[in-house]
Amino acid sequence: MAFVVTDNCIKCKYTDCVAVCPVDAFFEGPNFLAISPIICIDCGLCELECPANAIFQHDALPEGQQPFIELNAELALVWPNINTVKAAPADADLWNGVPDKLQFLES
Repeated sequence: MAFVVTDNCIKCKYTDCVAVCPVDAFFEGPNFLAISPIICIDCGLCELECPANAIFQHDALPEGQQPFIELNAELALVWPNINTVKAAPADADLWNGVPDKLQFLES
């Protein structure tokens, strides 16, 4: 099972998780990160590093977050790989915790 980036990452896109991933399983879009389920080795390091608490193990997704399993898999195939920390968007802290952000996802 892989880990999954969920709704709260949208418009926050903190990249602390990227720095600890031993297999470079993260992919970057304009305002969201995705984890490749093919590359992810299920180590769990990223979950602990996410300041937005937006990363969950596939089997432990909160209610309503299941669509992000497929979304991560799809986006990881088309977005570029990211393996270095970048600054979060200037308004990331304002978006952290805002529910139902899927409508704001830019692909």
